[in-house]
Amino acid sequence: MKILITGGLGFIGSHTIVELMQAGYEPIIIDDLSNSEPFMLDNIQKITGQKPKCYLYDACDKDRVRNVFAENTDIKAVIHFAAKKAVGESMKQPLAYYRTNLVSLLTVLDLMQEFKVGNIVFASSATVYGEPEKLPVTEEMPLQKSLSSYGSTKQMAEDILEKTTANHWLKAILLRFFNPVGAHHTALLGELPNGVPNNLMPYVTQTASGIRKELTINGNDYSTPDGTCVRDYIHVVDLAKAHVKAIDRLLKTAETPVCEVFNIGTGAGISVLEMVETFEKVNNIKIPYRVGPRRAGDAESIYASCEKANKILGWKAELSLADMVRDSWNWEKYLKDRKE
Repeated sequence: MKILITGGLGFIGSHTIVELMQAGYEPIIIDDLSNSEPFMLDNIQKITGQKPKCYLYDACDKDRVRNVFAENTDIKAVIHFAAKKAVGESMKQPLAYYRTNLVSLLTVLDLMQEFKVGNIVFASSATVYGEPEKLPVTEEMPLQKSLSSYGSTKQMAEDILEKTTANHWLKAILLRFFNPVGAHHTALLGELPNGVPNNLMPYVTQTASGIRKELTINGNDYSTPDGTCVRDYIHVVDLAKAHVKAIDRLLKTAETPVCEVFNIGTGAGISVLEMVETFEKVNNIKIPYRVGPRRAGDAESIYASCEKANKILGWKAELSLADMVRDSWNWEKYLKDRKE
């Protein structure tokens, strides 16, 4: 079965492509390389033995995306990753985030309706919960006002999908994933941030490799055990496998609700300092860091209840925090070797 993946060469998308291919699906990629590089496609082939069909298009470009649907009339489902994704950046560039994240989704949905493709898995985010009133967060909890423009785009996208599926031509699974880190165990796929990283793990690995002088921890005065923000970090390979489970459910389960939401995390809250200390211990390397001011848009503490995904999708995170930091460091070393 052919599955269209927008943003398929990005961090999460590339790992999902590998898992889809290993599960017997035929992925078709749209990616504009705004958060990736062409060698990722070659590395997917090195891992799987096959090179998936790839269109280097912007998912907001309706005419070009229409060509993809027209050339692949037997697409069974779409996984929509294409989006800007940095919380801090979204506070500085809100219009760019609203434009890219919402127009890309509307473009894809318009064309899915035109070409009668009735299944979508949407990459949502834990940021839709805002600053939650209690932990762990469950899918049934009311959403709080988003703290960032990025989170707002995900809340709006979820609302668009909920209203669209109510017309019964479309089924959707919304995966609210928490904080993806790690890399493929082969060290051939991982995160490729542009410029100074906005996310913790690539900043840690770049500091370890000497690209950055030191890590800045954004605030240590939160009401958490060590004062730093607490997040639910999940290995990107586990996250990729959750998308395959979602596709399986849409295409292979007869009776499902038209719109379902699942948290995808580990259920464990890890602080920024804990992550840094685990990285140092597992990889036997020191990370110089300083404490800076809080960053706009950051929630204090958030981690997931994943019971619903465990029960209904038959999915559970399997890889450990040690796996995450080891694989992230191996990926960083691979990137350094490529440049040399």
